[in-house]
Amino acid sequence: MLELDVQIPAVEQRSYNIRIGSGLLGSLIAVVAAGFPKKAQFVVTDRNVANAGLLDTLLAGRDLPNFVIYPAGEQSKHIHTVVSIIEAMEKAFLGRDTVVLALGGGTVGDIAAFAASIFKRGVPVVQIPTTTLAQADSAIGGKTGVDSSVSKNAFGTFWHPAAVYIDVDTLKTLDDREFRAGLVESVKHAVIADKAYFEFLEGHLNAILRREPAVLQTVAEKNCRIKGHVVAIDPDEKNMRRILNYGHTIGHAVESASQYQLLHGEAVAIGMVAAGLIEIELGLGRPERLARIQALLQRLGVPTRIPPTITAEQVVKLLRHDKKAVDKWPKFVLTDDFGQIYRHDGQWAVDVDRRVVQEVLTKVY
Repeated sequence: MLELDVQIPAVEQRSYNIRIGSGLLGSLIAVVAAGFPKKAQFVVTDRNVANAGLLDTLLAGRDLPNFVIYPAGEQSKHIHTVVSIIEAMEKAFLGRDTVVLALGGGTVGDIAAFAASIFKRGVPVVQIPTTTLAQADSAIGGKTGVDSSVSKNAFGTFWHPAAVYIDVDTLKTLDDREFRAGLVESVKHAVIADKAYFEFLEGHLNAILRREPAVLQTVAEKNCRIKGHVVAIDPDEKNMRRILNYGHTIGHAVESASQYQLLHGEAVAIGMVAAGLIEIELGLGRPERLARIQALLQRLGVPTRIPPTITAEQVVKLLRHDKKAVDKWPKFVLTDDFGQIYRHDGQWAVDVDRRVVQEVLTKVY
């Protein structure tokens, strides 16, 4: 028997720039052209973003190839949409000298970046997030993916953006429900990483809900710093990055069980309450702290209880399909105070007995 070793060079270390401001969108095509000279640009967005006028603002009269996802939202987040995007790029005679611009919310960003990661074995993607959810979370970090018929984000890659441009003025186009739901990721960041940020959200929530640009830029900056710090330490989610999934384990299951009638942030809010109850059950958390988190979520106007149309049995079944499950059961991210993640044996996501989870689920109705 012969044996050979193939030496694979280490991935080149690099960083990417995040720019945050107000009124940036109309100048971004020129900015991207300067940053990525001699690269063709291809824009991916969705019907809602296009109808809101943001695609026209971005293009500023230019005739660039683009793909508009329709219908907008989670129902188009599947592999067939990715195939359609790639075929549209091919029909536009685009090659590896292309940069993809993802203009939209988290769903657009996930789909466009996944398509970029597999088109011609990978081309750069620039994220231009237009929702509170995407500006807080999904545009930063490099996770891409689409859903299967069974579970959320079953297909995916790690494909870090080449740049991120955040224009908080785009948030004016959101309806109130989507705007508020996306802010749940900001609450999550505060809970897992920064008590002072949690207090900032408590004290400035009215200004945030009025969509004042200055405070929205502060929120975006704090979110990017928190997530960017975690991603820099653990870009491929080997351990620490799992803390960003706080509230998401049960949240994803509830979101799927609702047939995506619940927005992602709404489901995560429910998942955060469930996580808080697990913490109390295990002696890690205090009821007063959970009450404070619930109060902020309620001020946001997002649900904190599982809808009665979803059974605990449905949630448990979907938990067993979680993409991070080991032996058909996921691990959970838990906190024991604001900004303090509970760790066991050096792991940031820990085992929780199924009976504990099942008992907690009965309390989230």
